[in-house]
Amino acid sequence: MAWNEPGGNNQDPWGGKRGNDGPPDLDEALKKFQDKLNGIFGGSGGGSSSQGGGLSGGAIGFILVAVLVVYGLFGIYQVNEQEQAVVLRLGVYSDTKNAGLHWNPPLIDQVTQVNVTKVRSHSAKGEMLTEDLNIVEVNLSVQYRIADTKNFVLNVRNPERSLAQATDSALRHVIGSTEMHEVLTEGREQIAIDVEARLQQYLESYGTGIVVDKVNVQETNPPREVQAAFDDVNKAREDEERLKNEAETYSNGIIPEARGAAQRVIEEATAYREQVVAKAEGEAQRFEQLLSEYKKSPRVTRERLYLDAVQDVMASSSKVMIDVEGGNNMLYLPLDKIVTNSGVGARATDVSPQVIREITDRVSDQLRREAINNTRRREVR
Repeated sequence: MAWNEPGGNNQDPWGGKRGNDGPPDLDEALKKFQDKLNGIFGGSGGGSSSQGGGLSGGAIGFILVAVLVVYGLFGIYQVNEQEQAVVLRLGVYSDTKNAGLHWNPPLIDQVTQVNVTKVRSHSAKGEMLTEDLNIVEVNLSVQYRIADTKNFVLNVRNPERSLAQATDSALRHVIGSTEMHEVLTEGREQIAIDVEARLQQYLESYGTGIVVDKVNVQETNPPREVQAAFDDVNKAREDEERLKNEAETYSNGIIPEARGAAQRVIEEATAYREQVVAKAEGEAQRFEQLLSEYKKSPRVTRERLYLDAVQDVMASSSKVMIDVEGGNNMLYLPLDKIVTNSGVGARATDVSPQVIREITDRVSDQLRREAINNTRRREVR
């Protein structure tokens, strides 16, 4: 049965009685609800509340607890593995937190988290004067990371801007101590090393907490007005290097070849020496053996030596001189002409010693017979 239906005793949901002629009393309903809250949180009931509907001590305590809980929750924060946190308590350095879950009172402590493992990069570019008073354009990049979080946050107002200014200063100092030729060609690596050392020195003196990992000189160019002339110079240097490389290649090829030829000549000379020595030793041994045979039978050995000598001489000669016993004249035989006229068609040096000996014997016999016949004719006369 609804509270406003007939027989409902005119009871309203706020616990009061309602007349048939008006709406429920809102002030009374709010008062009753407040009394219930006071009873829950330990407050006095009924008329203990002040006039005007003020909050009791229990409600104030509840609000304070809620505020404290919210305050505590706002003070919880997490530091990642790549980060460190610098804590300032009332503006004064307090601590440096590492990775993990931490709590610091809000509004009292100020927490600044910084990534200390990330490698950051800064680029610098500009025109500057070299040692030989020439202008060059240099473009380089600096890779760095944060090594000291406290110094990075507290010592310098803007560490990255200080890094940029220190980079420009170090670069101009190094370029101003280097000639233009080295800046544009093979000296860039050394320039990067010098800039890195000087830049790190500047950053340490400033106390920025930054450490430089690498400095790369990406590009160096002369002024645009003289770019064509420098291109010609670079081309000439490239031609010079190419010619040097070709000369070294030729040298590397000809020197081993000459050494090989020299070694071959040395080996041939060594072989010839061994051959001559061995031949001489063999001749000496043959002579010793011949000497022993000569002592045994001198006449036979002498004739044999004579025949061998004549044979060696006749084998290499195309002319023969014959002295016949009983004759007064010495006969000259041109064997090369005889062989040519006989139609053999071979050279005299190609005739064997046996053929020469046979021809010689025949001619000797013929001459001996003629000499005998001539002698008989003289006797008959």
